[in-house]
Amino acid sequence: MRARLILSLVLIVTGSSVLPVAAQDWGNPYGEWRYWGADQRSTRYSPLDQINADNFEDLEVAWIWRGDNFGPRPDFIQRNTPIYADGIVYLLAGTRRTLVAVDPATGETLWSFREPNTARWETSPRRNYGRGVAYGEIDGRGVIYMVTPAFFLHALDAKTGQPLEGFGSQIPIEGFRDTGSVDMLATLGHPYDVYNGIDPSVGQITTSSAPFLINGVLVVGNSAQPGGGGQTRIENVPGDVQAFDMQTGEHLWTFHTIPREGEFGNDTWENDAWRWSGNVNVWAPLSGDPELGLVYLPTDAPTNDYFGGFRPGNNLFGNSLVAVDVQTGERRWHFQAIHHDIWDWDFPVPGQLVDVTVDGREIPAVVQTSKQAFVYAFNRETGEPIWPIEERPVPAGNVAGEWYSPTQPFPTRPAPYELQGLSVDDLMDYTPEHRQMALDAVSDIKLGPIYTPWVTDTDPDGFRATGMCPSATGGTNIPGGPVMDPVTGILYVQSRKACSGGRLSPGSDRDDGSPDGGNGIGVTVVDYGAGGGGGFATIDGLPIVKPPFGRITAIDMNTGEHLWWIPNGETPDRIANHELLEGVDVPNTGYLGNATALVTASLLMYAEGRGGRPVFYAHDKQTGERIGQIDMPAPASVAPMTYLHEGVQHIIVPISGQGTASSFLALRLPQ
Repeated sequence: MRARLILSLVLIVTGSSVLPVAAQDWGNPYGEWRYWGADQRSTRYSPLDQINADNFEDLEVAWIWRGDNFGPRPDFIQRNTPIYADGIVYLLAGTRRTLVAVDPATGETLWSFREPNTARWETSPRRNYGRGVAYGEIDGRGVIYMVTPAFFLHALDAKTGQPLEGFGSQIPIEGFRDTGSVDMLATLGHPYDVYNGIDPSVGQITTSSAPFLINGVLVVGNSAQPGGGGQTRIENVPGDVQAFDMQTGEHLWTFHTIPREGEFGNDTWENDAWRWSGNVNVWAPLSGDPELGLVYLPTDAPTNDYFGGFRPGNNLFGNSLVAVDVQTGERRWHFQAIHHDIWDWDFPVPGQLVDVTVDGREIPAVVQTSKQAFVYAFNRETGEPIWPIEERPVPAGNVAGEWYSPTQPFPTRPAPYELQGLSVDDLMDYTPEHRQMALDAVSDIKLGPIYTPWVTDTDPDGFRATGMCPSATGGTNIPGGPVMDPVTGILYVQSRKACSGGRLSPGSDRDDGSPDGGNGIGVTVVDYGAGGGGGFATIDGLPIVKPPFGRITAIDMNTGEHLWWIPNGETPDRIANHELLEGVDVPNTGYLGNATALVTASLLMYAEGRGGRPVFYAHDKQTGERIGQIDMPAPASVAPMTYLHEGVQHIIVPISGQGTASSFLALRLPQ
């Protein structure tokens, strides 16, 4: 196996550290952080060890970069993880996703780039969902690539911020330069106006994650209006993935995430639903193997997230991991994790690449974690599961007009890392009185295993909702994302229970008829859409399920065994001091959010996540034992990163909330 062979043969001594050469591969030189996920593997791993168990609690603030004035109003939800390349930090700020170059030692702004205003930006969903940017080099010249809510791709000189000469073409909108930009709507295949974008009757599309650079190709995913956030029509723009030449911006290929007539998978869309269905976006960050020439696409659910009676069939490539040839855009292999998704359990995080040894076999693997709290592990070259994945029967529902898949895939190893489904055995039992309160709360809730379908608000059996654990915001999600140690093959995956109720209401009750966006995306009103959740998951804010509510689990991907788990931080004050728990000895419940983590040669480091305590923790990678913690001025809201600048290791923690606008906190040891 390549990585292990290199690791065993060659070591480079850098300062006090012993550095495996393998750690410098995959597009990320030693000490840098050139991808959202650190490297092309999307491991979120760094070989740096200057900050370690002996000195972690000595960390101090190097600088804080504040984004208060970037955008028409302050943004209090930070979603961007910066990158560091060739001596500069690059980050996104505000709802306009202003690109900013920052001095890594001082936090001083070096230059910024703001896209000219368009109606496309004004009506775009997910404007403040910019996850990051990409870095590449052309003949030794650094280039920064970014995508925007208005669906443009920009290429800028990394040192000056000036548009890249010969990239793209002139955009006929005031304020755009003669070069440096690509209008990605031009090659998407839908009628559009250059200033206003796609007509809302056709649908809506935007971007969230950074372009992914591999083998000279920029692969660009996309995003859409969330189904639970107002999507009430059956039509939308499919989330087709595009690729562009990194030097010229030339369009190279398009992968149809909803296969067109004659393409593989088209027959999984019965009733010709492929003609009008949309979504199946690739909104998560990407990963890829440059030696195999493959990029791995984790996909979203089809329109509408919670009802699919108008799209009978398995609906490829919804809820899939698709390996695509980076030069041609052709599918090499795929795996569909959910047939005909009606729960919004899309893949929100990238597949992570790691070389493992399983029963004496050396396997180049891709590991995909999920909202359902499953780990799906494959040979990344062939798509063969590392351990068997079984099709098992799942419950059918009773919603008129819905199509239900009789089976769903279940990995046999590793075991799920979070609660799946909901039964009375899962309810809180601090005391007999608490158990009875929980039983009363679920007395008219449909309980069952994972993949239990939702009920309607006129359910014939009298249920007011279906118990859903994890919910669509549970399991593993984008704010933190898993981290992978490529040296040991250990996966550290964050998760949260986030149980909720699922209930369908007529789409006509939720559709406002607007033709200009919002609920008016598309034309045909869906039979059912997301209704209320039944209001049972908490009692006066106290979760009715047993803790932990959030956790981090260590899984050895060489064996598929869980090694340990820890709660995500500490019990929130609102739980510890809850009047219903007065006098009760409650164990550490963990914070209810997504831990935001990174892993280095020496430590597992994380924060509790959005809305949690403003604390940064360090843990032993092998045991999970807490080594130390430091206070921060605000909670972390998305995954941190680390870099080495002029011999000094820094950690940047994106922070926001609790009165702090989106900012970036840089930490380092005393100098």
